[in-house]
Amino acid sequence: MSLKDASAYNVQFMKGNPIFIDTLSFELYEPDKPWNAYRQFCQHFLAPLALMCYTDVRLNILLTNYTDGIPLELASKLLPSRTKFNFSLLSHIHLHSKAQKKYKTSGETAKSAKVSFNGLIGIIDNLESAIKKMKWKPDKTEWADYYDETNYTEYSFINKKQIVENFLSEFDDIKSLWDLGANNGEFSRLASNKGIQTIAFDTDHAAVEKNYLQVKKNNENYLLPLVIDLTNPSPGIGWGNMERNTLLDRGPVDLVMALALIHHLAISNNIPLVMIAGYLSRLAKYLIIEFVPKSDSKVKFLLSSREDIFTNYNQQNFEMEFSNYFNIIKKEQISESERTIYLMKVK
Repeated sequence: MSLKDASAYNVQFMKGNPIFIDTLSFELYEPDKPWNAYRQFCQHFLAPLALMCYTDVRLNILLTNYTDGIPLELASKLLPSRTKFNFSLLSHIHLHSKAQKKYKTSGETAKSAKVSFNGLIGIIDNLESAIKKMKWKPDKTEWADYYDETNYTEYSFINKKQIVENFLSEFDDIKSLWDLGANNGEFSRLASNKGIQTIAFDTDHAAVEKNYLQVKKNNENYLLPLVIDLTNPSPGIGWGNMERNTLLDRGPVDLVMALALIHHLAISNNIPLVMIAGYLSRLAKYLIIEFVPKSDSKVKFLLSSREDIFTNYNQQNFEMEFSNYFNIIKKEQISESERTIYLMKVK
């Protein structure tokens, strides 16, 4: 058999593993025929991974604009010159992009050269080897090392986990959960370890990478870490903006967790509490959320470099605004801390 389509959209994560789901993409192998999916594989897999590895990990965002993979000509321009000394990247990206450009500008039609079975296997082996050699080592970031520098005492951190576990135990019908601002998945695992399908969102690539490597190492079946900027989430893309759903359209789930997140949305990103409450109410039936007051050292740090214009950011106003969309079932203050965790249900 041979693969005629190599779209990254044909891969979905099931029980922690990437699975190719499009069985109609397989066809009978024809001797001496070139691999039809070669260009698409280079654009959907090789080029994005090379850019993230050798240039900047944030360049994966290009896939939002280029739904058929990152153009090889663009990838070739963005990759550092030293990658031309890498035979695989020279062949499959730099020279491949020149060949594409030649036929595009000249109007000539590329001739389908015969490719022997051994030659085809050689191409695939070379691509596989090139990808396996790519290793991205996350730099030290504020969020990747968040729990090493947290302002919780050891006891309050343990107490916070107990509170979240107790809130999760309130229900026996929670099947799906989104953890917003999940960092390395410390609290996500309180849900996934219970067999709840959990997606751990974070905007920090290093934190998400650490989380995913742990998922792979431990063969975790119920946790999927993803890079998502909640202030600019995945939009509807493709034809009519309907081929790929927005983040909002992929819900609602049973429960959303938003721990140590509210101050970043309200203060760092100037989003009013009422708008945060309204958006979260559209994502899930239940909400576990942590309120972090201005007296907290993390909030003081956020305000240290800017004027405090957030007169409405207080616990009383937080409860009032969220009560427009949620019923507050429980709230519990974390020991040795001024932070409070709430369990809410959408009205």
